[in-house]
Amino acid sequence: MKITFVGGGNMASALISGLLKQGFSARQLQVVEINPGSREQLKLDFGIAVYESLADGVTGSDVIVLSVKPQQFPDLTKDLAPLLNNQLVISIAAGICATDIVRWLNGHDRVIRAMPNTPSLVGSGVAGLYAAPGIDEQDKKNAESILAAVGSTLWVDGEELLHAVTAISGSGPAYVFYFMEAMQQAGVELGLTTEQARRLSLLTFTGASKLADSSDDDVTLLRARVTSKGGTTEQAIQTMEKNEIKCKIIAAIHAANDRSREMSDEYGKI
Repeated sequence: MKITFVGGGNMASALISGLLKQGFSARQLQVVEINPGSREQLKLDFGIAVYESLADGVTGSDVIVLSVKPQQFPDLTKDLAPLLNNQLVISIAAGICATDIVRWLNGHDRVIRAMPNTPSLVGSGVAGLYAAPGIDEQDKKNAESILAAVGSTLWVDGEELLHAVTAISGSGPAYVFYFMEAMQQAGVELGLTTEQARRLSLLTFTGASKLADSSDDDVTLLRARVTSKGGTTEQAIQTMEKNEIKCKIIAAIHAANDRSREMSDEYGKI
């Protein structure tokens, strides 16, 4: 399987690194990148072929991974359409519907959408995947093997569910960092150094995530086990409940979901 990445940014670099670690050879991977400095860096980092021209870069590829910004998609796909020779096309852009990609590609329907997140940069990501109607099982296996190079994968049956994936895992790292910001600020206010507060919040999130992942119990039960009657945790949780923190987090995720839908509608008009 020969894979061309169109766009050589952070996510493409993470996927390339992961694929090389999984046993792909440098000859199987290539990148189309318009920035000269980025092209040179990709060559130095990975020893792969890098092209400026889209026509040169997609020749001979079995899979084309579109890893450019959403606003670049309409023009890119229209340039790509006449160059396709039945390759599998994987999009990792938020807010761009498969139906629009197929339309811009003049009906080419071997399209899979993937919604990875930034922990992919350290091999701990999760990607939601949706297959357009023109996809067979082998295409799905190929797409999964590519995205699994940087973490876990999750298939959804309906494309509309990728809005929820975007709202939860795509945007989710920012929610975690936001909560960590608050914990660190509180720690400093309570007398810890900035580094002490940072380390405590970071290791607490890492440890709690590992505990939840290794347990068969629901997180509600895990939370209850930490919340002793009359203790410090109960006081903190009661304060959060009084201020409707959970409701506000849920509302924020719904807002992210709504914005993902709005973005898809906006691009669907192009």
